[in-house]
Amino acid sequence: MRLVFAGTPEVAGTALRAVLASRHTVEAVVTRPDAPAGRGRRVEPSPVAALGSEAGLEVLKPVRPNDLVFLHRLREIAPDCCPVTAYGALLPQQALDIPRHGWVNLHFSVLPAWRGAAPVHHAILHGDDITGATTFRIVKELDAGPVFGVVTEPVRPADTTGGLLERLATVGAELLVATLDGIEDGTLRAVPQPAEGVSLAPKLTPADARVNWKLPAHLIDRQIRACTPDPGAWTEFDGGRMKLWPVTLSASGQPGAPGAAGPAGVTEEPAVPSGAASAPGWLAPGELRVERGAVYAGTGSRPVRLGDVQPPGKRRMDAAAWARGLRPGFDTSLGFG
Repeated sequence: MRLVFAGTPEVAGTALRAVLASRHTVEAVVTRPDAPAGRGRRVEPSPVAALGSEAGLEVLKPVRPNDLVFLHRLREIAPDCCPVTAYGALLPQQALDIPRHGWVNLHFSVLPAWRGAAPVHHAILHGDDITGATTFRIVKELDAGPVFGVVTEPVRPADTTGGLLERLATVGAELLVATLDGIEDGTLRAVPQPAEGVSLAPKLTPADARVNWKLPAHLIDRQIRACTPDPGAWTEFDGGRMKLWPVTLSASGQPGAPGAAGPAGVTEEPAVPSGAASAPGWLAPGELRVERGAVYAGTGSRPVRLGDVQPPGKRRMDAAAWARGLRPGFDTSLGFG
């Protein structure tokens, strides 16, 4: 089939590479306009735009996909189908009607669960054991179109959004190519999504990434992993904002006890009883303690061992290295969020 591929971030680049290597012909790519990126905030093309240019493809960058010039050009190309991965804008009906086989989206959840912009974030945040990827025909309602295919992927105990998304991008790209093959061969039919089990996955904001140390340890663990690398979990410390990377759950209420990041659904210890925060081994929510080269923070249940941190204006570093650089008598607590 003759295709026009739509996508923007690197995860979409994985899908585009797979489609370029398939039996189908990509005539052009559609992506979001150039935008500031990186630490220097230089205006740069999207990963899909860069990959499309390298492949010698026409690159379309409409500010809005209902732009008349863009729609006219799309009609001129007359694609048979438009595969989509993380394009980042809602497509108008005028665009949806152009390809005879429609627009086929690769979405990183098992629909109808986690419709929206951040399905992988929410799968981790809510403790899902299984997630996956779905291909479906785009309709006007958000992520509600009939499904062509599904692949599942376990959520591992230490998964971050970034790590899980990398795996889903690889298996999802294979699913997308298989879907396009089946559409061309006439061997694949789209099946309506079930009415039950719908959940929404709106984009996480910096406010969603602020850690509340009064929550149980397993929820803080999920939150930080869900927000890694973006939007980036953080907490207040000494009047500033400190970025956090994944923590390790202690195996008991004692700081320093061996343990690993707990799996989704881990059985938590009871919340700290009233008056127990000062008892040996317990830390109050947000209270810090340095022991044997590790830094522990109290939560609403058991302490967690901090991983890497990034204080304001400084580089990312191991929490123990950060603690060694603190001045004597430093504030021994983190903000509650």
